[in-house]
Amino acid sequence: MHRLFIVALRAGIVAAILAGLFGQIVVIPTTAADEVDRFPPYAPFATPYVTVAIVGVACVQIALVAVWMLLAMVRRGAIFTPMAFRWVDAIIGSAVVATLLAVGVTGHLALTDIPSPDDGMEVIGALGGAVVAVGMGVSFAMIMVIMRSLLRKATDLQSEMAEVV
Repeated sequence: MHRLFIVALRAGIVAAILAGLFGQIVVIPTTAADEVDRFPPYAPFATPYVTVAIVGVACVQIALVAVWMLLAMVRRGAIFTPMAFRWVDAIIGSAVVATLLAVGVTGHLALTDIPSPDDGMEVIGALGGAVVAVGMGVSFAMIMVIMRSLLRKATDLQSEMAEVV
């Protein structure tokens, strides 16, 4: 892989992790506090939803760190080694955790009577977004499992070729 491409990807990963940290520290808590100020009946829901959002962003950051490590392995030419599976498994695990968080939010939104200032449209929109997040999380996790199996096959072929040569 071209060195400039790896540098560009790493710059994007750093930017995404920093944006996630900013979101976790500033944006998510501030937005929740503003919503509670605007509509006080949201107060009991603020802390759990802020926690879920922060953990969800952390899942993305964990996956980004794993991608960083996989890029380092690509640069060294060591991507077809058993160590790569640890990082791919970290990506799959973080996707599963994030998806389970989205499932929990979807269930809570569907089953709980959450007060709303505008006839429930905010809750319906949030429920729709949570359902989409579950679908995307499941899809991403399945794609990563398929990619892991392809990496396994490529690693096995690399090992066979090394024995032949």
